[in-house]
Amino acid sequence: MSIHEECGVIGIYSPNQTDVAGLVYYGLYALQHRGQEGCGIAVNDDGVFFSHKGLGLVSEIFNQEELAKFPQGRLAVGHVRYGTTGGNNLSNCQPIMVNHLKGKLAVAHNGNLSNALPLRQSLELSGAIFHSTSDTETIAYVITRERITAPSIQEAVSRAMDKLEGAYSLVMMSSTKLIALRDPHGFRPLCYGLREDGTYVVASESCALSAVGAEFVRDILPGEILTIDFKGISSDKRHCGTAPRRLCIFEHIYFARQDSVIEGVSVHAARVRAGEVLAKAHPVDADIVIGVPDSGLDAALGYSRASGIPYGIGLVKNKYIGRTFISPGQDHRLDQVRIKLSPVSSEVSGKRVILIDDSIVRGTTSARIVTLLRNAGAREIHMRISAPPFLHPCYYGTDIDSRDHLIACHHSVEEIARIIGADSLGYLPLEDLKELCGTTEYCSACFSGCYPTPIPQDTRKDQFEQKLSAKRKEVTQK
Repeated sequence: MSIHEECGVIGIYSPNQTDVAGLVYYGLYALQHRGQEGCGIAVNDDGVFFSHKGLGLVSEIFNQEELAKFPQGRLAVGHVRYGTTGGNNLSNCQPIMVNHLKGKLAVAHNGNLSNALPLRQSLELSGAIFHSTSDTETIAYVITRERITAPSIQEAVSRAMDKLEGAYSLVMMSSTKLIALRDPHGFRPLCYGLREDGTYVVASESCALSAVGAEFVRDILPGEILTIDFKGISSDKRHCGTAPRRLCIFEHIYFARQDSVIEGVSVHAARVRAGEVLAKAHPVDADIVIGVPDSGLDAALGYSRASGIPYGIGLVKNKYIGRTFISPGQDHRLDQVRIKLSPVSSEVSGKRVILIDDSIVRGTTSARIVTLLRNAGAREIHMRISAPPFLHPCYYGTDIDSRDHLIACHHSVEEIARIIGADSLGYLPLEDLKELCGTTEYCSACFSGCYPTPIPQDTRKDQFEQKLSAKRKEVTQK
């Protein structure tokens, strides 16, 4: 078991027929860090939908030939995936396409429904047939069921929100409209911007807006339904304020790209502050502060500034492979660490090193990095983590589904230090998380165990696959 990124979503509405697929493509490139299992693009050409999706990176799925197949259009949505519900197969790639009585819908989702299983079971009992094991298809079904009697797609979405629990930031494309929304808690980020040619862009992070030449306008509010069509932009805020704001704090610690700004807070600045807090909470005499690329670098800079210990580049990252967390198994994961990171011996040899990383899950990756630095001649290694210890499962999109695999649930800080081979270990204090964003309106349930929504009974990522396997076994035995 390992932790993975979120998904990334983007939507385009252009006042004129243009290469909207190309804009989505560049936006997905900027969001690639949020998901590396699969990706997809759907384009609306006067009500006719064209789509292409596949397993792999954006550059692998969308070459020049594939992009040229898309027509020009006014509307498009795109998605990069790491799935927290449903297996890694083509049927679970997004956007999810739906044909229903009143038209068509393409849905791209970032998050995780905490009530996905009972919702799906209810839909199946009423005759719904599912083609994937992703909770995104469940969302699409709930919305289209409501659309049958609702006077508009916006009203259908609003009614559906009354049934959905957990984290969902969505971009959806109907025959004529682009719709974007966040769950009332606002677990996952979503913002929109505007290009000089009048094209609206909705994306998971502001870095994607910059990539397509759009000027950031604002974050979409928790609970808000934003609609963009030929009339312009409109907002439905009836669900706003119905639940406490709970943006996932791990967006600022790890998930988001450093150059993004989420709800008015610079991701880079938040990570620098995390390092400053670490320096005060866990000081140590050392010669150099280094970070694990990429998300540990900003916190290392903050630790250096606050402590006065020089900052250095002690690890170099191979930029042509994905994040270590994206891997199918332990043996492959360790191989990726060797390929991905190399120590700079001239920086660490003979020195007392402070090593900054964003988290420790099982400890295997941390142990390997410590070993790399030891072999490069580091005399002491003091590890500092810019997050509190993971102690609880996450039900809102971070792939932590069991306490069994979390090293901090079974060992003390001192024991973990010995296991990973560090001379000392220090975590960001839980009570100091508020220093990162200047607010307490965030979700830190994976650290604290305080959940904003009811806890689901079945938390397995493959819960739908398990159910299908059980049904097949039952039929075979009969």
